[in-house]
Amino acid sequence: MSRLDSPADLLAAPLLGAQDPPPFTVHNPQGGSPFLLLADHAGQRVPAALGDLGLAQAERDRHIGWDIGIAGTTRALARRLDAFAIEQTYSRLVIDCNRPLASPTLMPGTSDGTVIPGNAGLSGSQRQQRIDAIHAPYHARIAAELDHRRDTGRPTLLVMMHSFTPTMNGDARPWHAGVLYHRDARFAHALLQALRDEGDLVVGDNQPYSVSSTSDYAVPVHGEGRGLVHVELEIRQDLIADTTGQQAWAERLERVFRALQPALLAQAALQA
Repeated sequence: MSRLDSPADLLAAPLLGAQDPPPFTVHNPQGGSPFLLLADHAGQRVPAALGDLGLAQAERDRHIGWDIGIAGTTRALARRLDAFAIEQTYSRLVIDCNRPLASPTLMPGTSDGTVIPGNAGLSGSQRQQRIDAIHAPYHARIAAELDHRRDTGRPTLLVMMHSFTPTMNGDARPWHAGVLYHRDARFAHALLQALRDEGDLVVGDNQPYSVSSTSDYAVPVHGEGRGLVHVELEIRQDLIADTTGQQAWAERLERVFRALQPALLAQAALQA
């Protein structure tokens, strides 16, 4: 399963080799929009050192391996808004970049009923290797961009982009999208109302998931931790599984975000 054969190898060799892509990609780095888009679960790559994690490709292609459709949607929205966007490259089965380091699902042993053999019995050094190679540099790049904006007086409206499976544990999910938040609902409540006002959407209020400081990373650290106006958005995967759906949602979100922008910037100014 792995080209790393011993604990000594694991300590000596970096996880990502020359054949592996970087842990993140930045799109539109010079974008002038106040919106900044994060896609923690955009990718589904597995480092060559970890083989296939003991899973068939069909399993890694499922929602357990990545947020289906969110990479294309995020890129299209970034182009429309002229916004900075960053997407994470590796499968959430390797390491979930929207989890605190102490979370039991940071490197899940099981996901939606599927056992992940490549995550069984990981040592502390193996876990740290994944953190150092993927989780830490991804979030360091986000932090660097947010620091730069703060230091240059640029306002930031932070959006965490995600997608969710239409069916979970045998139950169909009726929502087309979900608006998620924790302690700060400034952006979330405005977006929830705006999406419901579209008239053709069923929109969840902290559904199908909710956010907490123990289950999530981006909202507590990058959003609440910095006092930024922020929101986490979930879109149902069957709606953005192809380019047509991704473009349609990017067009919709551009229109909605631009309409909300003045009021959100006023909220951000009050915080500054």
